[in-house]
Amino acid sequence: MKWRMMAKFSLAGLLGAAILSGAANLAAPAAQAAKHAKHKQTVVLKVGAVPTPHAEILNFIKPELAKEGINLQVVVFNDYIQPNRALASGQLDANYFQHVPYLEDYNKKNGTHLVPTVSVHFEPLGLYPGKSKSLKDIPDGATIAVPNDTTNEARALLLLQSIGLIRLKQPANLQETVHDIVSNPHHIKIEEIDAAAIPRVKRDVNFAVINGNYAIQAGYHIQDALAAEKANSLAARTFANVIVVRQGDQNKPAIVALDKAITSPAVRKFIESHYHGSVVPIFLRYDPNGKIVGEIH
Repeated sequence: MKWRMMAKFSLAGLLGAAILSGAANLAAPAAQAAKHAKHKQTVVLKVGAVPTPHAEILNFIKPELAKEGINLQVVVFNDYIQPNRALASGQLDANYFQHVPYLEDYNKKNGTHLVPTVSVHFEPLGLYPGKSKSLKDIPDGATIAVPNDTTNEARALLLLQSIGLIRLKQPANLQETVHDIVSNPHHIKIEEIDAAAIPRVKRDVNFAVINGNYAIQAGYHIQDALAAEKANSLAARTFANVIVVRQGDQNKPAIVALDKAITSPAVRKFIESHYHGSVVPIFLRYDPNGKIVGEIH
């Protein structure tokens, strides 16, 4: 009788141990899976951009960021105003469409605190033919369309000055406007127009100064331009297009990952092979004050 009771207890103990062991074995993978899922938790990163080439470049790096658990959502805008408003209000985590002089002008006028982190590319500004096809025979009173925002207008005027069409009061000032033209031998009429609209009015003016991204969207190539900013010029560093975030967000892990992915050798190759000189890769790093602190190799 005593032996039978001991056998029962031993059998019960073995069954209990087996059940506990099985439960533990089942629980271990579940715990590991939960830990793995937590580690791989997806982070949503919303970045505003204009369609070309900015959104295209961002879409190119989506798979790379996905490997790091970052779901890059590209929010496309068709103007230069809304992306900064959306970033400042917290609707975006970053944007990518502008150069530092434009950003500084926007911050000054709107009291915002948006800062660049890295630059990605430069789009040479080009002077494209409209009703007139050559700079050799410019009609008196010819009309030239230029962007109407402060920095890009000054940039356009500097381009016109570089080919001798006008002369400005301060030859290297990025705040120059049409009121600062001191010499205009051809009596050129400057038409200030929203940058996005210039390709549509090109046929109605003699010449048009078009931003690189809008030229690409319209199907133009930098080789079609009668004059353009040089890819190795000071303009390239000054007007490189940058990733912009709210001040204080520069070191957030998702932003750091974005900066790394968008300045990679793969992106350099993508830009060079897709845009054939209309977009030029230029990878620079900035401090919180918007000053260049070095190149990214």
